[in-house]
Amino acid sequence: MSQANEGSNFYTTGEIAKLCGVSVRTVQYYDNRGILVPTELSEGGRRLYTEDDVKRMHIICFLRDAGFPINSISALFADEHPEKIISILLDQQEQTLREELKEQQKKLAIVETIKREMKEIQRFSVESIGDIAHIMKQKNQLARMRILMTVSGIPVSALQLVAIILGITHGMWWLLIPWVCVAVPWGIIMSVYYFKHVAYICPECHDVFQPRLKEAFWAYHTPRMRRLTCPSCGRKGLCIEVYHEVNSENKEKRL
Repeated sequence: MSQANEGSNFYTTGEIAKLCGVSVRTVQYYDNRGILVPTELSEGGRRLYTEDDVKRMHIICFLRDAGFPINSISALFADEHPEKIISILLDQQEQTLREELKEQQKKLAIVETIKREMKEIQRFSVESIGDIAHIMKQKNQLARMRILMTVSGIPVSALQLVAIILGITHGMWWLLIPWVCVAVPWGIIMSVYYFKHVAYICPECHDVFQPRLKEAFWAYHTPRMRRLTCPSCGRKGLCIEVYHEVNSENKEKRL
């Protein structure tokens, strides 16, 4: 620490950098930007900073840690009413950080999905990433379709429950007949609707295909896959289920 001007304490560039935990180049950069100009220069041309400069440097570092850009910090120090400027800057920075956080969360969700899907793929390759992208793109549509089917089945299930309760309590087992008359057509319609709106990705050749209704209906399946024969490569095994855009396909055929 240097001594000058009637015993006042002054700090060199290196000393203020060490006190604030930054590099010498950072201090010099803030000097060039005009937000931390040294209070004095020594006879040899060395920059000298006071205690107030050290406090100012700590404030700059604090704001930089909060993500404030240099231009905003410069405007804050230059304004006659910094309390008004800081309020605006805080609102702007909060909005910016929230948007960045939202974007990072979306990227994190993609990474997590890729890792999760990789565990489902028996033989992973670079092409499998394309399959995962396709799955993610169609995931919401597939979920909405399943919810729609579940909701449409509530009245059928309710009718079955009523028929069973009345059958047990009052011996009215004949009510199961109208339930069967409703449940069977509903099951057929839902099956046709379902397999019309889903397709499957072959893990071997990565082709997206729609199997025959009979094959798909009786095939072994899990909530996300079904054991099918790929029409392109002939592989028989579990294929990944995705949503199938029926309208888009019809438009392509017309074109």
